[in-house]
Amino acid sequence: MNEEFEEFPAAAGNGAGAGDVSAMVDHLFRNRAGQMVSYLTRLLGPQHLELAEEVVQEALIKALQRWPHTGVPENPAAWLFQVARNAALDAVRRNSLFSEKQPALVAELERAVSPAMDLSGADLRDDELRMIFMCCHPALSRNACVPLSLKTVGGFSVTEIARALLADETAIAQRLVRAKKQIRESGISFELPVGAALAERLDTVLETIYLMFNEGYAAHSGEDLIRLDLCGEALRLGRLIADSGVTQPRVHALVALMAFQAARLPARVDELGDIVLLEEQDRGRWDQRLIALGFQHFGKSAEGEEISEYHIQAAIAAVHARAQTAERTDWREILALYDDLLAVNDSPVVGLNRAVAVSRVHGAEAALAELEALANQAALRSYYLLPAVRGHLLMDLGRMEEAAFALREAMGMPCSEPERRFLRRKLEECGE
Repeated sequence: MNEEFEEFPAAAGNGAGAGDVSAMVDHLFRNRAGQMVSYLTRLLGPQHLELAEEVVQEALIKALQRWPHTGVPENPAAWLFQVARNAALDAVRRNSLFSEKQPALVAELERAVSPAMDLSGADLRDDELRMIFMCCHPALSRNACVPLSLKTVGGFSVTEIARALLADETAIAQRLVRAKKQIRESGISFELPVGAALAERLDTVLETIYLMFNEGYAAHSGEDLIRLDLCGEALRLGRLIADSGVTQPRVHALVALMAFQAARLPARVDELGDIVLLEEQDRGRWDQRLIALGFQHFGKSAEGEEISEYHIQAAIAAVHARAQTAERTDWREILALYDDLLAVNDSPVVGLNRAVAVSRVHGAEAALAELEALANQAALRSYYLLPAVRGHLLMDLGRMEEAAFALREAMGMPCSEPERRFLRRKLEECGE
């Protein structure tokens, strides 16, 4: 989650072992594959997205094969760009589909890449930006946007995407194939939208990024509560948009929200991977650089008159970030902000979170009354946190038998293994 991605230092001569080279290539793949695929897609055209991915993959395989014997180049990222360009050049010369624009493409691809090539330029960032917006085109299925963004911009493999989204690999692969076919056949452009189309697409992009972040911040099931790679990639993409010419106040609000939440990740689980509740976290472990980044973007989000859901959520996260101890948290301000959030998004999940704030301001009995109003909401029927919060409130009131019943109900619903272990510990506290 560093503000800038750093390259691995080049290994001297042939001294780098196969493991070192493999780790370096994996690092470069995660941080540079999206740039390379985006750059080549701009040149070749969106209909040749798969070709761009293939030549980038080919470059990475060549690095794994050659570098253990030849040593790592002084600028390994530039080396990969050069090899990928050469492979694309060969494909353009061989493929009759490029006949009309072959001379211009060949001229562009034949430009030499300096070993000291600057890979932090605005052109490459703009290519990635175009790629994100193409992945979130309204013509594409919404459930394909996240996998396609992770694959083309984030450098995630199909296996990693399936694991991150808790989906079957075959299903993810099929979504990607269908999305790329749509891009190829519907003539989706690689240009940034403008006007109303930009506003419409931007909302989809932000939803995709926040969905990605949330899946990393609190996995819905599986062995791990947190997936740092997803959180880091979502924050990187958010910052990429926030630093571009298409940014809006709500983009800065989303980046602020993700930065505030990501700052807590080091303290969110213990050394065994078990959940540590917010009020019990060691705030000395919160990442102060990310908190500072959050306040920086939170300030920028105040420019203009727009107030989005991201603004209010970021404001709630900022209250927590400002509190040096759990006891000094301003729960009255948080409750007022949840009232504002309900006015924007009257969802049961927001209502559940508000009930927690009610318990801190008005007590557990008042919060239980709030939960009763949510009990019949279809969206919460299989949401383990509803009975889990009820159980926690009942424990606060000393009603242990009722609390145990609610906690057992929560354990029967889908959740991650760390969350299940947390519920078991609470059951033990109830005397079971």
